[in-house]
Amino acid sequence: MKKTINRLVYAFFFLLVLSVNAQLPQPGGGGGGTGPGVPASPIDMYVYVLGAVAVLLTLYFAKKYRTQKI
Repeated sequence: MKKTINRLVYAFFFLLVLSVNAQLPQPGGGGGGTGPGVPASPIDMYVYVLGAVAVLLTLYFAKKYRTQKI
């Protein structure tokens, strides 16, 4: 019974995540090469920093869990 409930909860959250959209569609599609285009997301400036942080966190937690031997 517990496995069935867990699977239903996971399926519900999976469908919920699929239905969420972070950005509304821009009217006109941004104008292509002649128009002003779609404004860049603020996160675009930090892509390299976020990538480096992700690698560092992965290494940190891998070392932490390896030393605990779980």
